[in-house]
Amino acid sequence: MGNSETHGPEAADGAPRRPTSSHTDHHHHAQPSAVEQGVTTIADTDAAARGFPEGGKEAYTVLFGTWCVLFCTFGLGNSIGVFQTYYVDHALRQYSSSTISWITSFMQWTLNFMPIVTSGIQWGFAFDKYGPRWILAGGTVTYVFGMMMVSLGSEYYHFFLAQSIVCPLGASAVTSASMSCLVTWFHRRRATAFGIMMSGSSFGGIVLPIMIPKMIDNVGFPWAMRAVGFMFLGLLIVANCTVRSQLEPEKRPVDMKEYVRGIREPTMMSTVFGLFLVFWGLFLPYNFVILQAKAQGMDGDLVIYLLPIMHAVGIVGRVVPGLLADKIGRYNIMIAIATLTGIACFALWIPIRNDAGILVFTAAFGFLSSGLTSIGPTLIAQISDIREIGARTGTAFAFQSFGALTGSPIASAIVDARGGEYLGLQLFCGFSILASAGVFASARYVQAGGFKLKKV
Repeated sequence: MGNSETHGPEAADGAPRRPTSSHTDHHHHAQPSAVEQGVTTIADTDAAARGFPEGGKEAYTVLFGTWCVLFCTFGLGNSIGVFQTYYVDHALRQYSSSTISWITSFMQWTLNFMPIVTSGIQWGFAFDKYGPRWILAGGTVTYVFGMMMVSLGSEYYHFFLAQSIVCPLGASAVTSASMSCLVTWFHRRRATAFGIMMSGSSFGGIVLPIMIPKMIDNVGFPWAMRAVGFMFLGLLIVANCTVRSQLEPEKRPVDMKEYVRGIREPTMMSTVFGLFLVFWGLFLPYNFVILQAKAQGMDGDLVIYLLPIMHAVGIVGRVVPGLLADKIGRYNIMIAIATLTGIACFALWIPIRNDAGILVFTAAFGFLSSGLTSIGPTLIAQISDIREIGARTGTAFAFQSFGALTGSPIASAIVDARGGEYLGLQLFCGFSILASAGVFASARYVQAGGFKLKKV
């Protein structure tokens, strides 16, 4: 899911474009990446951008298809607080909150990491070698099947297998393929395109947290899950018909070393570690703000709107930072947003003791955290060669998935250890995201050649 911003005479001549069967095209794609060669200049970036449509009917059709994918996949992921609350209060009330949180956290981990280590399901290499069509189709069937299995669940292991393994395996396939396609259509406006695409997850985070509880009340949990599954099926069929790559698949041997090769680069290493820290704390408000609000006495009719408020504001938060990032630098904006998100946890989340304060925090965190998730993939794109988009993004997703895997259980254990008090969880969330800003700054330092005021 990335693209190089290479420089120098060879890189300028080998700007990414729709490949032909000629030897020349493949020769240029084998040139060293931007990280290996140095810092990108404005002129070289313009040269690298040739061959990307940056818009038009085909590009916007692909963008719409990826929007549908993100509505279904990360939109459901943004609704994990609804499932955490339902399981704690009803289906799995005999288990502790920290035990239940493994369902949602393992779901995030499987979504990002499991496809890389599962034999024969290497989405990144499969995309690079075969293109997106079969990955999208197979992922659609798997994801919808998983949702139907969730509807049949009654025991802890039922929900764990269906929601934490089957669903995210399918979701990871369609998400990885669609993102990898989108970056082949946009270069100069990539952060903007990713912001629009990621707004699909925000819309999902608005619709699903309202829709699911009301459907559970009216028709029960099983039919609520089936209705969601059928809705996802329709949207993913649209995605299968619209999402495609501008590049032809490259028939090359699978080399697992490509997943770790980029980690040797200082910029890639810092960026990946920064994304790990972001995901360590990112999902904690989404998971626990409903439970915290209930503990503080918020009315149940208002509680169900906390996640939709967070994601409604997040629509703006996904698009505006992307527009700014394309103009003043993606790393610059990522550092600023990570810093502000950490500060918001300390200044807004910790002191609040009333409904108004909770609403203010959810709106602020929704805006800021949405910027983190939309710009994150573009950082990998900025430092990667276009022919390594699947493998290098797979590496980044794998590392950040361990943050998603361990963050919620650690936070739940902290809450349980403190007798249901949320201060420790809030500090953990704030410090992890704030620390990521420092790590992203180190990656920026390498690219800029020091602490210089420039677009990075």
